[in-house]
Amino acid sequence: MDRRQIKTRKAVYDAFTDLLSMKPYSEITIQDIIDEANIGRSTFYAHFETKDDLLDVLCREIFEHVFSEHLSVESSHDFSKESGLEHELAHILYHLGDNRAYISGILNSDGGEVFMRYFRGHLREMFEKEVTNCPEDIPRDYYLNHLVSGFSETVRWWMFSDVSPEEMVRYYCRLYLG
Repeated sequence: MDRRQIKTRKAVYDAFTDLLSMKPYSEITIQDIIDEANIGRSTFYAHFETKDDLLDVLCREIFEHVFSEHLSVESSHDFSKESGLEHELAHILYHLGDNRAYISGILNSDGGEVFMRYFRGHLREMFEKEVTNCPEDIPRDYYLNHLVSGFSETVRWWMFSDVSPEEMVRYYCRLYLG
């Protein structure tokens, strides 16, 4: 993308996330988004086919960063010198917490299932790589499904709590990983 396209996309994302902090996803219209972003309708449609497509692209971009292979120094946390599942889970929570205002808006709306579908897919990939100690008498696929479902629901609960990311990961690991 060229600079103009990047700037337009950022304006749309910012408008969309601002709107999500003010009202439910289902009540947001494309007209709301283009008004808030100060762009034309044709510009919106040059980037996104629908509001659902916008949510889809936004989720993909969020998760590409959150689940990146290399953890880096961030403004709210630094796991760049750390490794292991607990640090990766805390890193995820910090990113989701940094975007809590609009993610909680997505989770509380009909867009929540789109968000959770992407989230669970990325969690599954991460757990497949990181978890090697599946109990012998439990199918690995079932075990991974349980870990993914447990963490995705942990995040849903955590988004509306005041528990720190590290404490939440500690709870999750104790409950699900022993």
